[in-house]
Amino acid sequence: MSTLRSALDELVVDDLGHRSNRELLEDLSELERASRALEAERARRTAEVERRGAFGEDGYLSLTAWLVHRLGIAASVAKAQVRLGRALERMPKVRRALTEGHIPVAAAQLLADARSADPEQFERSEPVLVDVARRLPLRDLARAVERWKMLADSARAEQAAERRFSRRGLYVSRTLDGMVRVDGDLDLETGQSLLSAIGAVVDVSARADGSDLRTPAQRRADALGEICRSYLDSPERPVVAGERPHVLVSVDLETLVGRQAGLAELEDAGTITAEAARRIACDADVSRVITDGASEPLELGRRTPVVPPALRRAVVARDRGCRFPGCGRPQRWCDAHHVVHWADGGETSLSNLLPLCRRHHRMVHERFGVAMLDGRPVFSRPDGSVLEDRAPP
Repeated sequence: MSTLRSALDELVVDDLGHRSNRELLEDLSELERASRALEAERARRTAEVERRGAFGEDGYLSLTAWLVHRLGIAASVAKAQVRLGRALERMPKVRRALTEGHIPVAAAQLLADARSADPEQFERSEPVLVDVARRLPLRDLARAVERWKMLADSARAEQAAERRFSRRGLYVSRTLDGMVRVDGDLDLETGQSLLSAIGAVVDVSARADGSDLRTPAQRRADALGEICRSYLDSPERPVVAGERPHVLVSVDLETLVGRQAGLAELEDAGTITAEAARRIACDADVSRVITDGASEPLELGRRTPVVPPALRRAVVARDRGCRFPGCGRPQRWCDAHHVVHWADGGETSLSNLLPLCRRHHRMVHERFGVAMLDGRPVFSRPDGSVLEDRAPP
């Protein structure tokens, strides 16, 4: 161990400024090979310590507990190290490939997982699997291992698939800071459907707007919202309690027309601002509810669309997509925005309506301004300066 420490000390004092790019790249390659050999040796010693039960001398009940408390290793990492140490004792060819730096630790862990599926079959297939691990990147190796496990024992693979399927679950809940948390595990088929749908929306959005500053996570979140809204807008969705489900917002009239500060409430998700309610109300079905005092309903009006279908078709025929400068997202992603809000007396007419994609609809209600001049929309920044219409329809 003293020799290893001396070698590391020598590396630390090395002046990298005098090394060429090629030398630095070669250094990284050599360090990776050395780290693989060190991991193999760590696994060998881990297995020996566990076999002897040496951790018990310090009062620990398992080697994992000793690694966690004495070395400060995360429990998941400690468990993985112990598992790998046990597995490599029974996988001599994998251990040799790791020691010689031919495969990374992650590949050895994948092969250890494969061995647990069918130890006898793995022993016969080990040379081939090691050769595959040397040639394939990790993602492709994971697929190859899954196929091997399926072929090695299809019955056991089917049982494993059933166990994974039974663990599926989705949890959606409100948080205390005004968000909705989504968490869960999906089976492969459902997960692929979700990935394909989100990927399609994200891809179209990225090609439609080269100036998109959202993070990848924000793009995926917005794409999920588009998918859910498209489903709710579909005339083929099932009827629940006599009505097709949609987003329900409750807001009092004084708040909606801006005569007093107030809040609005979503049916399940919680409270939103008055301006958010006005944005949603731009293009919605509206039901009038007259109450006595705070909560007792006296009259329930008929639900009517703010923008009739025929008028929406006319807006689509005129503008085709989002009218915000430089956008042009397709009409199926757009709301019909009232330039002068109907709650403020604005007409629901072709001259007062614009299609805005939901991102720009939010921006117009929160920061940007828009007015109609000579039948054309003019958008302005928060400071009042005019945005050039870079992509008129």
